[in-house]
Amino acid sequence: MARQELQVLNALDSAKTQWYHFTAIVVAGMGFFTDAYDLFCISLVTKLLGRIYYTDPTSPNPGSLPPNVAAAVNGVALCGTLAGQLFFGWLGDKLGRKSVYGMTLLLMVICSIASGLSFGHTPNSVMATLCFFRFWLGFGIGGDYPLSATIMSEYANKKTRGAFIAAVFAMQGFGILAGGIVTLAISSVFRAAFPAPAYQISAAASTVPQADYVWRIILMLGAVPAMLTYYWRMKMPETARYTALVAKNATQAASDMSKDYGLFSSQFLKRHGLHLLGTATTWFLVDVAYYSQNLFQKDIFTSIHWIPKARTMSALEEVFRVSRAQTLIALFGTVPGYWFTVFLIDVIGRFAIQLLGFAMMTVFMLGLAIPYHHWTTPGNQIGFAIMYGFTFFFANFGPNATTFIVPAEIFPARLRSTCHGISAAAGKAGAIIGAFGFLYAAQPQDKAHVDAGYRPGIGVQKALYVLAVCNLLGFLCTFLVPESKGKSLEEMSGEADNEDEAAGNSTSTVQPSSGIEMV
Repeated sequence: MARQELQVLNALDSAKTQWYHFTAIVVAGMGFFTDAYDLFCISLVTKLLGRIYYTDPTSPNPGSLPPNVAAAVNGVALCGTLAGQLFFGWLGDKLGRKSVYGMTLLLMVICSIASGLSFGHTPNSVMATLCFFRFWLGFGIGGDYPLSATIMSEYANKKTRGAFIAAVFAMQGFGILAGGIVTLAISSVFRAAFPAPAYQISAAASTVPQADYVWRIILMLGAVPAMLTYYWRMKMPETARYTALVAKNATQAASDMSKDYGLFSSQFLKRHGLHLLGTATTWFLVDVAYYSQNLFQKDIFTSIHWIPKARTMSALEEVFRVSRAQTLIALFGTVPGYWFTVFLIDVIGRFAIQLLGFAMMTVFMLGLAIPYHHWTTPGNQIGFAIMYGFTFFFANFGPNATTFIVPAEIFPARLRSTCHGISAAAGKAGAIIGAFGFLYAAQPQDKAHVDAGYRPGIGVQKALYVLAVCNLLGFLCTFLVPESKGKSLEEMSGEADNEDEAAGNSTSTVQPSSGIEMV
């Protein structure tokens, strides 16, 4: 490498932790806070949507979303996220991280507000409008994955890089928790202001007209944290590593990407092909399990009778109980797992945490599945909730965090955002399978207990067995991924060895301060 570039990279690797590191964590992390809030708050209001738009007052049970509508509402944002990860991952390498970082946040703000303003003359038209805006909301969320991870990895020093990237991702836990707390608060306020009887007492009166405001407010509030951090995100400078290794000579970089070291070149496949396969498959497998659990907690809690039957509650009472259950799981299982990763990842390494996480998720899934009928009997629901919480803890003190971190560390700078986007998109493919598949698979085998509009499935117990197998496969695929603890990005990517010729052709000078000073 040229001397100036080595000075930049060495300065970054040996830099002490400074205020700009924490500023970057907050600015990038608030994007992930918003991502998680927007992706998971929909699961808190789907039962309410069913009651508002699909209730037949003559039916003994309140309305629920038809299967195709439920699948679309739960899964369309994930489809948008997958597309956004691929597109913005590529664009981040093409135009630079800073150039496209604000686009994703702006798209999230607009579509969060628009989702809450979804209107139509028929229930299906309201749902179609909602799905349209949630797809583009997901598209913006998808861009945040590769860009935030890449920016944080390129700002950080090698000693604390894992903790910094993990701290950005840990904001996802607070976003999930905030979604539950916001829903809990809003449903409490509306329930107190507009009391209503249970559905079995009065079907028509159990869903007050004001309930239509509840889900809209919850979805629109997702725009607030994004708006608050938009200015600071736009003030972030381009990363020094991108400047030194790619933008220093755009012509040379474009030539290298298309010829010598492109994504499909023999050189890349030889050095990083298995690594990319490993990051993609492990992210795919963990998201099958993680999103199945997160998006359909309400259905699992209902199946074990932790949440009463819908007909025994009013619409707002059901929203309150669902959000309370999910908030407890987030508070005691989800959030602590993220921060265990933050504090320990640079101590015990990514590889060990990922193996431990997959192994323990497998154990706890089997612990739920094997004695499943025991957990469904009265008095045992708390034990089920504790076991269920541990699966979230070890997902986040495990592969849900490490699969986000490692792709930002092991690939070359000019392909780093693209490869992270590919890995993340594989994860969202798993999430889509989890979201759509679990919705149908978890239906009871007994036709008498199947939800309206659905066919019999394999049941929750066998669905938990399937998720346990996914976790076990993830454990095995982890062996394709290298350990990056304590190593520089250039050492992991091979750029320290392979960039000599390209660096020798560079005539520009890049000062170390160009990418590490926060404005």
